[in-house]
Amino acid sequence: MIPLSKIITEFENRYFDKYNQSILPSHKNAIQVMKNCRFEAGPHMLVQCSDPECQEYSFIPHSCGHRNCPHCQSHEGQQWIDNQLSKQLPAEYYLITFTLPSQLRDLAWQNQKLVYTLFFFCVQDVLKTFTKNDKKLYGEAGFTTILHTHSRELNFHPHIHVVIPGGSINAKSRLWRVKTGKYLFSHKALAKVFRAKLLKELVDNQLQVPRSCPLKWVVDCKNVGNGDKALIYLGRYLYKGVIQEKDILKCENGEVTFRYTDSKTRTTKFKAVKGEYFLWMLMQHVLPRGFRKVRSYGFLHPCSKKLIQLLQLILHFNPVQMYKKIREKAGIVCKCCGAKIEILRTMIPKKEAKQLVLMDILTRRNYVM
Repeated sequence: MIPLSKIITEFENRYFDKYNQSILPSHKNAIQVMKNCRFEAGPHMLVQCSDPECQEYSFIPHSCGHRNCPHCQSHEGQQWIDNQLSKQLPAEYYLITFTLPSQLRDLAWQNQKLVYTLFFFCVQDVLKTFTKNDKKLYGEAGFTTILHTHSRELNFHPHIHVVIPGGSINAKSRLWRVKTGKYLFSHKALAKVFRAKLLKELVDNQLQVPRSCPLKWVVDCKNVGNGDKALIYLGRYLYKGVIQEKDILKCENGEVTFRYTDSKTRTTKFKAVKGEYFLWMLMQHVLPRGFRKVRSYGFLHPCSKKLIQLLQLILHFNPVQMYKKIREKAGIVCKCCGAKIEILRTMIPKKEAKQLVLMDILTRRNYVM
């Protein structure tokens, strides 16, 4: 396993020299922040043991907290999974994937915030319309959408995953309706309507659609049982970037070798690229500042918690208890006695931390004498 910070330190200058014209402000910020994640020469926090008999203190380097950092936000990702699983309802769940054609990827890259926003809007509009017009559902839909911009090979490949229960709420009759089967909706019909809506939105927003845009788009729809496995799978890739450090195998001779799982054959493959290109592959998946990659709609909207609880009560449905409890954030323990550690100060410069350590050593020596 090779730390990402090491690769950034080694190839940062080459990356900025080669891709200077294509680098966005969000990329520069991500590079700088992840480079100093848990960096010994960076800012530290002062912690002290809570055990009265120990009270040992130490300095720990700060984590960056960036949503694309492979080190950070494991707890936040697990919290999201637990929160989603606690909102499960008695229905079969489906995973629907809307993919942006390769001919539109350059347009999406050049206008990321606008195209991604239109992408979300068209997906939710299509699913709400299909749910409302379906003979078995005939009501309001509820679903969670997640934007991914990467393929397993780390190429630029924008697509939106949707986890949707096969159920709906009718506002007039106040009935909970469910639908079962291998497919929730026809993937061909979804693709056709989605294509028409998105192209219209692009044109209305004065974006130039290439003439090579295909007539047939790809939308995948499949049954995923009660939805827990799909939510857990997506939650693992929600934070911590697009690659784990354990998959970065080599960094030598100016190249970085990483492994990935082929989406078609499900076999492990290896790829070696130049270090600066590897950084470019990672940075192209950093979303614009403040852009939300996860959005929920309908009765799964964050403002509909009481409605979900009411449905679970009326339908006598209780999600698995282990999923209803949000896991506590892992605490730091003392290296001497194993007790919990309290954070006293944060963002202490390294020079000041060294001075505090020297003062403590001198104080202890004088106390002993």
